[in-house]
Amino acid sequence: MEHNILVIGGNGLVGKTIIRILKSRNPQVSVFVGGRKGGKTENDLKIDVTDPRTFQVISDKRISLIILSVNDQSDNILKFAIANGIDYLDITKPTPDLVKAYDVAKESTIKSRIVFSSGWMGGIVNGLVKTLSETADIQEVKLFVYYSVKDLAGESSAHFMAENVAKPFIRYKNNRRVPIKHFLDAEKFDFSFGIGKREAYNFDVPDLYILNQIEKIPSVSVKMTYNSKLITWLLGAFQKIKLFNILSLKERKMIFGSSGNGDQSVFEIMVKTSSDNKKLSLQSTKGQAELTAFSAVLHTEELLRNFHENKIYFSHQLHQPLSLLEKLKAYETINIQSGS
Repeated sequence: MEHNILVIGGNGLVGKTIIRILKSRNPQVSVFVGGRKGGKTENDLKIDVTDPRTFQVISDKRISLIILSVNDQSDNILKFAIANGIDYLDITKPTPDLVKAYDVAKESTIKSRIVFSSGWMGGIVNGLVKTLSETADIQEVKLFVYYSVKDLAGESSAHFMAENVAKPFIRYKNNRRVPIKHFLDAEKFDFSFGIGKREAYNFDVPDLYILNQIEKIPSVSVKMTYNSKLITWLLGAFQKIKLFNILSLKERKMIFGSSGNGDQSVFEIMVKTSSDNKKLSLQSTKGQAELTAFSAVLHTEELLRNFHENKIYFSHQLHQPLSLLEKLKAYETINIQSGS
C-alpha cells in the first residue's frame, strides 16, 4: 500500500526533525512538507491552516496521513481530515485547544484514525504511566519536568506560555477540579541524571486532562523547573506579584522565547497505587524537539504497520505500553530509569 505522509509545519524545528527521523527509519514512505510559503520541490506544498482553500492539494497528492506540527486554532485541518477520511496526528495543542478539538471530533462521523498526541513530549507520558501500573489501580500521578533555556526549542511552547501564564488552569485532586496558576506552589523534587534537588512549580500540559478525564486517575499534577534556579525563582516571584498580568503579550513572549543551541530534556513520572509508589525517569540527551519528533514517528509507524480501527485515539492508546517503553529505550539519545 502506498503511504503519502504530509507534515504540516514541516519547515519548523519539530517538523523538520520528524521528517528527518521518519525518512531515516522508513525510506519507502513518501513525505510531503506543508507550509504557508510552499517550496521548490514537488513535495513542498503550499498549505495555510487558516485558509481551507489551500487544502485541495492534500487530495491531489493522495495524502493518507497528516501530521500536524503547527498551531491550527480553528481546527480546519482536523475538519478536513475527518470529512475526507484521512488519518490525522496532531502534536501541537495546549489543553484548552485539545479539549475543543476532541469535542469537534466526537461530534463527527469518523472514517479514519484521528489521533491526538498533544501530551508532554508527543504524548508518551501517558503510555509510560501504564508501564508502572494498571490505571484502574493508580491513585495519583505526578509529572515533574526539567526545562532548559539552553535547549533548542520551537516557538509554539513559548507562545503558549506567553498567552496563558496569567490564566488559571486545572489540576485534579480526588477528581475535584482545582484551579491553579503557573509557577506557584513550589515543591522540592530530586531530579535524576545529575540534576539534583530543585524547586518545581505548577505547569499546564494536556496530560492533566488526559490522565484524569480519559484514564480516570483521580489525582494528577504537573510541575516544572528550569535549568537555572534563578529563572525558576524569578518566574514564581513574577506570578506572586502578578507582574504577568500587566506585561504585554510581546513582553511575555520575550521572557519565554529564549532558545539555545541544545541541551538535555528530562521528565519524571511518580505513580502512587494502593500498595506502593513507582517512578520512571526519562532523559533525552538531544532535547525536547528530538524527543517530541521521535514520539510522533513512533505513533506514525504504529498507524502504518498495525491495524487500528477508524476512531478517535489519544496517541498512547495506539501502543502496547511495554512495547512503547522498549522502542524508546532502543533510541540512542534516550535514557530511561525505573525505580520506586
